[in-house]
Amino acid sequence: MAYRELVTRPVLNWSFVTLAARTPVAMAPLALVLLVRERSGGYTLGAVLAAAYVVGEVLGAVALGARLNSARARPQLALGLAVGAAAFAALGCAGSAHPVLLGALAVVAGGAPAAAPGGLRALLTSLVPERLGTQALSMDALLTYGVWTASPALATGLALGVHPALPLLLGAVLAACAAAGLWALPAGWDADESDREGASMLRTLAAAWPVYVTGAAALSLLALAELVLPALLEQRGIAVGWAGPVLAGYSVAAAVGAFLYGLRGWPGTLGTQSFVLLLAVIACVAAAAVLPGLALIAGAMLLAGLLQSGVQVTRNLSLRDALPQSALAAGYSMLYAAVGLGYATSATLSGVVQNATSPSTAVLGGVGFALLLTLVAGVGERRSAATRRRATRADQAVAAASDAAGLGAVAADAAALGAVAADAAASGQAGPGVAGCAVSGPGADEGAGGGGRAGATGATGVAGE
Repeated sequence: MAYRELVTRPVLNWSFVTLAARTPVAMAPLALVLLVRERSGGYTLGAVLAAAYVVGEVLGAVALGARLNSARARPQLALGLAVGAAAFAALGCAGSAHPVLLGALAVVAGGAPAAAPGGLRALLTSLVPERLGTQALSMDALLTYGVWTASPALATGLALGVHPALPLLLGAVLAACAAAGLWALPAGWDADESDREGASMLRTLAAAWPVYVTGAAALSLLALAELVLPALLEQRGIAVGWAGPVLAGYSVAAAVGAFLYGLRGWPGTLGTQSFVLLLAVIACVAAAAVLPGLALIAGAMLLAGLLQSGVQVTRNLSLRDALPQSALAAGYSMLYAAVGLGYATSATLSGVVQNATSPSTAVLGGVGFALLLTLVAGVGERRSAATRRRATRADQAVAAASDAAGLGAVAADAAALGAVAADAAASGQAGPGVAGCAVSGPGADEGAGGGGRAGATGATGVAGE
């Protein structure tokens, strides 16, 4: 099994650092809500702080991810994680502070370490052979869903069972541990900026826009599953408490799906796989919105989770194929920003729609939004593929023309050598008289300048004879 080849010290070190870096991110939105829930208007303030955190993530991923130095990424990532740890600690210690201060700290806590997901993913692909890229990214997805499965329960248990500030303080400790753990990993990864062929980083990243749109569509569906499911269950007359187990099952199924995807190769291109899997996830979420009964809703959500992880792995693989090595970390950060934006947009739209209609209609509206993004990404992917094929054919034509020119030059050289050989043969057939006349002719003593006349005289003599 190819997964066994991933069990190396560098990959295990990477796994521990990644778990420490991602757990605070997964706990943060719920931890912020639980931090201020006992204040006046606490739930509204908590939602605003969670939104500020996500905005910080998006801005940080765009601004910092594109500036990562591939050869010396470690100090940049460590600094971002350290600043994020300080912001988490400040939030935990200042739960009663003014909302503006809390909002600013939430933005910093989300933005400062936002380059870490992309940088760590690029570092992972540099630690394994290229043939293990699918398995490595499947393992990455498995870790992600594992963290997202455990983090809500961890945050809730600590906040309600011990102290509301404890999840954020734990996040600060874990982020600091991740920053320190980076020194157990390579300082960066090999990347030659000339592989962008003179294009700017922004233009290079923009070329992969269909992958970002696919990521936004996928996470918009996750927002529907997490935020609208409780209201949907209540609409169906099902106890709201079942939302937790159903969402936990969704995450577990996604982790299983990530593992299964890496076990073998699958038919079709990465773009086709991503498109088909995303349409299937959309169908599952739409089914959950209209099916009656807990068992059917849970089954649809479990199947959606199983397929959702395949979407994550294929979009990461597609991004690796679409971007040169020097832009890969920035591309992963852009993808991180896109999925955060998709999540936030879907959450906002579903909240607005729920104020005017039923939860099931809100889910179907969100499904329509995800379907629109998917179709746009599919069209863009086809156009990008057609452009790459034209560029490949043009390169092949240039190479063929160059080869033909080289063969022509070789043929010309061969013809020239043939002419020289023919002249030499003709000179040899003229007989010894030529040489004798050339040496003893009247111009032989005139030096180098008279050689032509000597040859001419000799030749005339031969003709006369």
